[in-house]
Amino acid sequence: MKYVDEFRDPAKAEALARDIPRLVARIPRARHRPLQIMEVCGGHTHTIFRYGIQQMLPDAVEYVHGPGCPVCVLPMGRVDDCVTLAERPEVIFTTFGDAMRVPGSRKSLLKAKADGADVRMVYSPLDALALARRHPDREVIFFGLGFETTMPSTAMTLIQARRQGIRNFSLFCNHITIIPTIKAMLDSPELTLDGFLGPGHVSMVIGTRPYAFIAGHYGKPITIAGFEPLDVLQSTWMVLRQLAEGRREVENQYGRIVPEAGNSKALAAIREVYELREFFEWRGLGSIDHSGVRIRADYAEYDAERKFAVPNIKIADPKSCQCGEVLKGVIKPRECKVFGTACTPETPLGSLMVSTEGACAAYYNYGRIDTRVPADAPA
Repeated sequence: MKYVDEFRDPAKAEALARDIPRLVARIPRARHRPLQIMEVCGGHTHTIFRYGIQQMLPDAVEYVHGPGCPVCVLPMGRVDDCVTLAERPEVIFTTFGDAMRVPGSRKSLLKAKADGADVRMVYSPLDALALARRHPDREVIFFGLGFETTMPSTAMTLIQARRQGIRNFSLFCNHITIIPTIKAMLDSPELTLDGFLGPGHVSMVIGTRPYAFIAGHYGKPITIAGFEPLDVLQSTWMVLRQLAEGRREVENQYGRIVPEAGNSKALAAIREVYELREFFEWRGLGSIDHSGVRIRADYAEYDAERKFAVPNIKIADPKSCQCGEVLKGVIKPRECKVFGTACTPETPLGSLMVSTEGACAAYYNYGRIDTRVPADAPA
């Protein structure tokens, strides 16, 4: 395939959808409960809802929305740390746009900007570095967040800053890692997962090998999936085929982008700049060991947490917000007490309603109406 419309071909989608019930009929556990497939990445969640993929599947197959949205899992205390840094008079605080509206305990970065803080939206860390060149009298801080997908770009920016001798630039590092997160999901007693749609963008960097423990140790099939509707539907078919055939393997549907060994240059930049934290706090999930990275001592002069006093206080989410349960796949967004009422994209209480990859935003924008026709409906 070469063109986008080929990944949205209705005939191919119908062929896959016709074959999926045949596979499900061969899986004994599907007779007693729905098969639960977790799509780890929020990008997959939005594809599922935008193109109505869940409605194409039999009731015996259910998607469980995972924690693969980096903005969504940012704890409220780290947002407060961002605001504290942004409110320093000598600082220009830079961030990606989807982090601007994530609520902290006091305010969001967007509210801090409205209150006078110099907060600027950028499209890459190199934009922030360019600001540091243009404003040598100011300290420019880039809010680094995301999984291994975005780690290389911030790492390479720090490498470039050191080569060019730019000293008024630093990174507030909130990068997180995907593998400990998936392990935490598998160890959760609240979930009964049958398989995974693996994250395509992360896998583009780390490759497919790191997921071997999912199949080998936990006995769960995983298929690395692309983001077009046929990608997601075919990847779901591949997971179900493994279950029907009694296989537990790592398969790669997104082979046009994801190599088995990952991106060697990106991985080298990650190793040069970052090291694992002992633990990192996740919104709704608590502390997960070795699930975040920090800047190595060799790059300490570019570490905002070393340059400035950061409170780093743990703050609980509002009691009415059930982001944690949604992130863990325990409940659907519609089951949250404030979904679509007190919590909307215009007035978000939780981060899952803010991010373009958030499950609540996907439900709100695409999934509030069930379009399936009841079996007993008149023709």
